[in-house]
Formats: sequence, C-alpha cells, structure tokens
Amino acid sequence: MLREVEAWAGSEYPAALQKGDRLAGAERAAAVERLSRYTGLRPEYVEAADLRVEIQRFCKELLRQKRRTVGRLDSRFVGIDKSAASETPDFDPSLAAIRPPYTAMFNDYVRRELGYETDVPYHILGGRVEPWDFGDPNSFTDTSEALQAALARNPDMRVFVASGHYDLATPYFATEYTLSHMGLDPGLRQRIVTAEYEAGHMMYIHEGELARLKQDVAAFLDKALSKAPD
Repeated sequence: MLREVEAWAGSEYPAALQKGDRLAGAERAAAVERLSRYTGLRPEYVEAADLRVEIQRFCKELLRQKRRTVGRLDSRFVGIDKSAASETPDFDPSLAAIRPPYTAMFNDYVRRELGYETDVPYHILGGRVEPWDFGDPNSFTDTSEALQAALARNPDMRVFVASGHYDLATPYFATEYTLSHMGLDPGLRQRIVTAEYEAGHMMYIHEGELARLKQDVAAFLDKALSKAPD
C-alpha cells in the first residue's frame, strides 16, 4: 500500500494540485477520492480543504467523530481535547507521552550516573528556546544544498537517515523527495543510507524497532569505519 501511495503522491497528486481551479469534474472527484482513501479523511473534508490538508488539521480531523486526536510526532498516540469542535488539537498526545519520562530519565542519569548536579532547568525539547530561529524569513530552512556540498568536499563522509512511517513532523517520504532532488552524483548518493521503521519520530521507544535501529546503525558504522567500497 505504501508504494502505491508513494507513486500517487509523486506523480498524479502534485499534477492535480498544479491545476488549481482547472481541476474539475470527474478528475477532481477522482483526486478527492484517492486522497480521502489514503489519509482516512472524509471526502467532504478533503474537498472543503481543496485537497490541501495542513498537518495540525489532519491530527484533529482524522478521529474527530470519535472525539480523539492523533500525535504529530507519532500518529499512533491518541489524545482527547476539551472540545471536539476546535480546528486543531489542544496538544500533541505523542509528545505528552514521551516528554515526561525522558525528562525524568535524563535528570536521573546525569545525577546518579554522571554525578552532575545543577538547579538549572533542563528543557528536553524546545521549552524556553522556542520559537526556533532558522535564519530564514520563511521560518523553515533548506539544508540539502549544504549536505550536497559537504558530501562533495569530504570523500569520507557517510550519512544515515532513520525515518518512522508514523512520523508526521518529518515524513519519511520527504526524505526520499529531498535526496532525489539534490542533483547528487551516483557516487555521492551511494554514501547515503536510509532506513524506515514501523514507528514515529522517536522510533526507539518501541523495543523491537530499537533493536532494528541499533542493528542498522551498527552495520552502517562498521562499513563506514572499514571504508569498505560502496
């Protein structure tokens, strides 16, 4: 199913969006039906959104009829908002589930294992450093050109990218899209390894996927350190 969706998202879907108001009739209905089937959203909602579904609205709309929301970092996590009628979720249920135990674990580790004690608050993710400043007026920055330049200049550089299928914040297919639009020489592309996991943004919170990640990273490092031919 994933490969079917990838093929559609990389061809027919962008072509449909490019047509704008010219997309009509049976062609528009077919695009709405496809997007509805692939996302789980009602066709009426997809039509009302003009086939462009913003991530926070998706997290709210997917399970709205059940009065539930899904997580942005990991859509397997489900939350309950104060109102089922709001436009976006009150909070990210995946972040709410992950952040507290990691904060406690980190503070315990640095004090008990490392012997480091301080009264300075540790912000596990963002916190007082937000909003993020990417140095770009569009608020997001593109690092693909810098990565391409680094790979070209450093023959020993290797890259490993781990992605989770349930991660809505940094979708795995966006990685593939970015890598395929960097204009990389085939020799440089072979130095990049990608891996997908049945998990979200932090795939290692699942023990089985943690084991897979460890195995994949170990194999990647062994090959990189041995400078084995690509």
